[in-house]
Amino acid sequence: MNLLIVYILSLPPILFALTIHEYAHGYVAYRMGDPTAKFAGRLTLNPLKHIDLFGFLAFLIFRFGWAKPVPIQPYNFTNFKKGILYTSLAGPLSNFLFAIPFGLLLRAFPALYYNNLLLPIGMMLQLALVYNLIFCAFNLIPIPPLDGSKVLFVLLPPEYRHIELWLERYGFMVLIGLIFFDRITGIPILWGWIGPFVSIFGRIFAGSIPLL
Repeated sequence: MNLLIVYILSLPPILFALTIHEYAHGYVAYRMGDPTAKFAGRLTLNPLKHIDLFGFLAFLIFRFGWAKPVPIQPYNFTNFKKGILYTSLAGPLSNFLFAIPFGLLLRAFPALYYNNLLLPIGMMLQLALVYNLIFCAFNLIPIPPLDGSKVLFVLLPPEYRHIELWLERYGFMVLIGLIFFDRITGIPILWGWIGPFVSIFGRIFAGSIPLL
């Protein structure tokens, strides 16, 4: 299929995955006692409220990017540690859960992928499956500013506080360095985790439908 068409078909799945991810953060934070996202107008499924223009363009060009982070004030949580833990996991978990129906639809109706007339629909389902799994795996990496780092910091014993401080200071540079290292050298450091994650769960959900 023409690359331009694939890019166009990828727009709704990317917007959906970004929106669900950020909405889940805000919704769980609200349920845990923090209304900051609600007051900021971010408890919505309107993708325009969550999109970061440069982050979205980065997704299209480099296949990685970011959304506009949902504002959260952890000190509003009724339980500080549980609030951070649940709120941080909410985004990746929402992407994982929403990958399931997209995969099952492809498994149940393979003609959506193999029939030329229905292929655009099948491609969008395939892209939605893959992007949601990528979002989940990528955000679970325990390097700031990703969600996995917040989970790590909550679970770290106090004697390892120096690890948190170091990652908070240098984590973003480490993450960007690893992304470009993967791209330039072809050595799959980050993709060594993301690729198998997408492949394993993609096969479980979608069966024999090819993944990107």
